[in-house]
Amino acid sequence: MKYTAFLFSVIFTSTIFAQESAISGKLKNTQNNEDLDYVNIGIANKNVGTVSNSKGIFKLKLNEKVNPNDTIVFSHIGFETKKLLVNQLKSDHNVIEMIPSENSLKEVVVSFKKPKPKQFGRSSKGLGLMHFNFFTALDKTVDDYLSRERGMEFQIKKDCKAENFNFNITSNEFKSVKFRLNFYKVENGLPSKILIEKDIIFEVKDNKLGLFTVDLKPYDIYLDKEMGDIAVTIQWIESIKTNEKSKFFSISTAASVTENSFYREKNMANWFKSGQSLTFYLNMMCQ
Repeated sequence: MKYTAFLFSVIFTSTIFAQESAISGKLKNTQNNEDLDYVNIGIANKNVGTVSNSKGIFKLKLNEKVNPNDTIVFSHIGFETKKLLVNQLKSDHNVIEMIPSENSLKEVVVSFKKPKPKQFGRSSKGLGLMHFNFFTALDKTVDDYLSRERGMEFQIKKDCKAENFNFNITSNEFKSVKFRLNFYKVENGLPSKILIEKDIIFEVKDNKLGLFTVDLKPYDIYLDKEMGDIAVTIQWIESIKTNEKSKFFSISTAASVTENSFYREKNMANWFKSGQSLTFYLNMMCQ
């Protein structure tokens, strides 16, 4: 009888969590109590993820795969990763504090002898017939997929310093979109750990179309040939629609048998690879 009651309790609790729409709260810096913007939040292997907004507020939507003992991971460059169980965040006003990391990287100073400009990636816009969409007609709302990422694989065979990053926008129904630019090491054919300990946030404004350039010189990003293949992605973190139906934002692309693009639905979701060559490229100064 006791066993039956316990089993019923477990099933009932799991059902409650599966039916809950979301976990919400606010992220704070323990050092100065300031809000933490654009923190990556997610549950591994459950396709559940999001980012906090510019005021540190987040809303993590759950699905039927989530159970009370799943671990929610909060990560932000420059801070120690925070891990909490789903059942620890029952409040409607969760406040999560993150501790600044003490393991800061040493400054890297590289002196190049007669550096030469070099371009990595595809700069061609193609014939304008193929587009890689961030969102599709099947996606209900853009906000359900905050932290979605798309990017390309690059082979860095020289020691280089990044000058700028570029991509070509073919459709844009947004007054503003904020992205995070990420650099990953590619292992077993897919993006793995973050390579650059710098939070690079940029904004695309006023329904901008065509080539968009991100100046990387202020970040002092050095990529060396020992890194092997890397992935460079843009991660959707915030947006303002032109109207209620706004959804589409796309980048020109072309089919390729030699190049790989990467995609994942949300932060901490599984990565997928396709034989597409996005108009994504880096201008570098290389030795």
